[in-house]
Amino acid sequence: MSALPALKSRAAQPMVDGEFVFTEDDFRKIAAMAHGDAGIALHETKATLVYSRLAKRLRALGLTSFQDYCALVAGQDGVDERQKMLAALTTNVTRFFREPHHFEHLRDKVLPPLLAAARAGGRVRLWSSACSSGQEPYSMAMTVLSLAPDAANLDVKILATDIDPNMVAEARAGVYGPSLLAGMPDDLRRRWTAPAAGRPGDVRIADEARALISFNELNLIGGWPMKGRFDAIFCRNVAIYFDDDTQARLWSRFAPLLPLGGALYIGHSERVAGPAAACFQPDGVTTYRLTREMAR
Repeated sequence: MSALPALKSRAAQPMVDGEFVFTEDDFRKIAAMAHGDAGIALHETKATLVYSRLAKRLRALGLTSFQDYCALVAGQDGVDERQKMLAALTTNVTRFFREPHHFEHLRDKVLPPLLAAARAGGRVRLWSSACSSGQEPYSMAMTVLSLAPDAANLDVKILATDIDPNMVAEARAGVYGPSLLAGMPDDLRRRWTAPAAGRPGDVRIADEARALISFNELNLIGGWPMKGRFDAIFCRNVAIYFDDDTQARLWSRFAPLLPLGGALYIGHSERVAGPAAACFQPDGVTTYRLTREMAR
């Protein structure tokens, strides 16, 4: 007797009890698209999470089944919704000066010699590789400005990228409500923000900080157009969504973009592993320095 009917039956069984039928086959299709598009690794234990986050999209679209949703995002007419699917499956949790020890390290150890070199005609390049709604790169900019208020007159640039175009647009706008300002020191808030026009209670990041940052869309598992090196790279709480092989490739791609002594900041539950691990040495909590060149 063939096992195919039994396999087919299991694939058609609901994985989650809920408003919409969500089968193993639906889950596999969504997981394959998430991995192929963004490197996101979804194990079957995440089925309930996937259901709860995407059920909202089904309601918004007026769809009645995950089968229809999968057909939409897999088709040519579903490009925009596929992007929204990826955004829904990841958590855009961020705040100003999140994991403050990273910004203290940047301020106390990394930036002083770089800014001294910049005053002598050198360049400083920093990268926020998954900037979400912008709090991370603006925190980086304020850290720079705390040491060099005239940084806009120096060759100091911060690249801020994210896979989600909606997050990039929000970050570029640089306007935040009171609930989103937690973590920003009062002295920096007073100096580097101003009331947002037409939005009572909200603030807009000061032009001096905005001038340091360029925002762009970028998929970390796709092509990278950058050619020059960065003195410090922030890639925090992103690799946790990737499987081990994708994480290893990511660290190996970062290494050639850092000079010797360059800093890599990662999330509290992440570790540099794979071939690139031999090139980095810890320099604080989830902070690494490149100590050996890696071939480009």
